[in-house]
Amino acid sequence: MQHFSTDCCQTSSMDDAELINQILNGNMNAFTFLVSRYQKLVVHITGRLIQRQDELEDVCQEVFLKVYQNLGKYRNECKLSTWIATIAYNTSINYLRKFKKGDEVNPDDSAALRNLTDFNSGDYEKTDLHRYIREQIENLPVQYRTVLTLYHLEEFSYQEIEQITGMPEGTVKSYLFRAKALLKEKLKFVVDNNSLKTVKEINNES
Repeated sequence: MQHFSTDCCQTSSMDDAELINQILNGNMNAFTFLVSRYQKLVVHITGRLIQRQDELEDVCQEVFLKVYQNLGKYRNECKLSTWIATIAYNTSINYLRKFKKGDEVNPDDSAALRNLTDFNSGDYEKTDLHRYIREQIENLPVQYRTVLTLYHLEEFSYQEIEQITGMPEGTVKSYLFRAKALLKEKLKFVVDNNSLKTVKEINNES
């Protein structure tokens, strides 16, 4: 493997195209920085689908292994973040289908409402509001919480989410609308119309 003397400062200043070129030429420092640059994205997407910490860590490692193995096939037809997000989503969905019940990847509004809990001021202090909202997001069907994360947290467009998930744009919009409706039903006595801004702030803390 070719050796490079690229230091961390030089690597961190590279754009994605430069990082990819360095990685394909054998610079593992560049790949280490690529992982650091996109780790939060992968954890956010994978974590919306897989909630056991030990399983999450294994799947995230598998995602970046696939990124490394397939980087030579990346053709810059979309943003690198979109390409990596697609790998993260597909790897997570395949894991669920292989090891979990099939209904975990099929949204069910009625079941979701049963899973969501009402806010009780006697059970939650004001400081626990963020935890409560996070719990409600985690109780949404996996597809709902995934599109919510991709759109509101990672700020992907509908077209990019369609590319990442393989869902038609109309389905993405429908899932997003239904996810917000379910959350608002449970959060209406807790937060105002800026609830989705609050959701984004909460997720950025995690």
